[in-house]
Amino acid sequence: MLARVKTFTIDGLQIWHVAVEVDIRPGLPAFTIVGLADASVREARERVQTAIRNSGYALPMSRITVNLAPADVPKIGPGLDLALACGVLAASNQVPPDLLEDHAFLGELALDGSVRSCRGTLAIAQACVEAGARTLVLAPERAREAMLVQDLRVAPVQRLRSAVGVLRGDPPDPLPAPEDHELAGAGVSETELDLSDVRGQDHAVRALVIAAAGGHNCLLSGPPGTGKTMIARRIPSILPSLTRPEAIEVTRIHSIAGDLHGRLAQTRPFRAPHHTTTAVGLVGGASKGRVGEVVLAHRGVLFLDELSEFAKSSLEALRQPLEDGRVAVVRATHSTVYPARFMLIAATNPCPCGYAGEGARCRCSETDLARHRRKLSGPLLDRIDLQARLEDAGSEGLSAAPWTSSQNARERVIEARERQAHRLRGEAVTTNAYLDLQTLQQHSQLDQQGQQMLLDAAARGLLSARGQNRTLRVARTIADLNGRERVATQDVGVALSLRPETGLRSSRAA
Repeated sequence: MLARVKTFTIDGLQIWHVAVEVDIRPGLPAFTIVGLADASVREARERVQTAIRNSGYALPMSRITVNLAPADVPKIGPGLDLALACGVLAASNQVPPDLLEDHAFLGELALDGSVRSCRGTLAIAQACVEAGARTLVLAPERAREAMLVQDLRVAPVQRLRSAVGVLRGDPPDPLPAPEDHELAGAGVSETELDLSDVRGQDHAVRALVIAAAGGHNCLLSGPPGTGKTMIARRIPSILPSLTRPEAIEVTRIHSIAGDLHGRLAQTRPFRAPHHTTTAVGLVGGASKGRVGEVVLAHRGVLFLDELSEFAKSSLEALRQPLEDGRVAVVRATHSTVYPARFMLIAATNPCPCGYAGEGARCRCSETDLARHRRKLSGPLLDRIDLQARLEDAGSEGLSAAPWTSSQNARERVIEARERQAHRLRGEAVTTNAYLDLQTLQQHSQLDQQGQQMLLDAAARGLLSARGQNRTLRVARTIADLNGRERVATQDVGVALSLRPETGLRSSRAA
């Protein structure tokens, strides 16, 4: 007898609908799974057979053939176990096959028949609605994620017998009480950190507020101990909250990655990978479609501390996501495009010892300085909108009053973003950092003096064509922070003063 069951598999961020077709015919006992299944799916045979027996059902002593369609899509992970078990029970007439039509199943089976949760529940719940299934049967631990999706009945089950009961009309199992990690947002919460802790670095704080207001990339440069990392880790405290579409998008990504479940993401992601992270670790593309840090930082912040210590190949891999807001990963067997619209906040020392420009304190040779500069290529720096140079504030700076607090800065950032959202309604973007050329020219018209400032900077080799556009975007953000409809000449001047200079004195930036 033949039975069909709906389930899903994950490939990167892509969710594939899988039809589990189970056929049972007379013959020598065997359990065969076909359809491009990986090792974890092939091993499901032992889990499913044992779970069926330990749940009080009969395992057919016949030839069992399972086809996972479509056959050209890799089936990955243990989330197909529950669907396989229900398919076997339906094909052996222990469950009426017609009851399976409106249900989809997701879960790993333990040998005693209990159901374990799997990553990617929110994304699978969305795909469940698109596939026409009215009910998603899954483990209770991640049921709240699935409940975020409208027009879908979620049936949490603790055991295989409970799943069979749901098919026969019994009520699902109760939800467990939410745990602490289910109440947390995505990424690292930095809300307890405040900009009022920063003293004597007003220039850097201003640059960070501008970056947050427009979603711009920012580089903090200076000697050790001047507060680069301290300032950067306070940027989550001034960013606006996620909108609901953004929250669903972020929750979906982190759910698939396996590091978030429960409620919607409450805070913007803040990712801070170590400088030994490889290019694959940053942009993704490893085995089984694992996403990289730039994707996990989508709609949030990617913080690269000690930027010059990252491998050159890792830094150069950031060019496309910084420019396009996405990552295109192409491998021999597949190609995938991941969203990667994030703010890059980076911190670096000006030289290997960190004291370049401070006379006798710097002990680096010209060779050391040249090697250090080559790590940060012109094309990469050309994609960074703002640079703030930090100096040793001294005892007077440390005792000075803070320039602003996180609450005041966040209010200014939210007001600036609201102006951008109002001006860009109907457009594909909502922040100045990702304005295309046509929209940028439409909303950032300069007077003659401002235009001449840009042309003069380009003529001196300080700005590439890309750099001119990025400077104009920053000037537009500065105008928004100051409540101006038009970009003033002084806004262009401030934006130019914050442009990275290292590596940009030629037009070779690609």
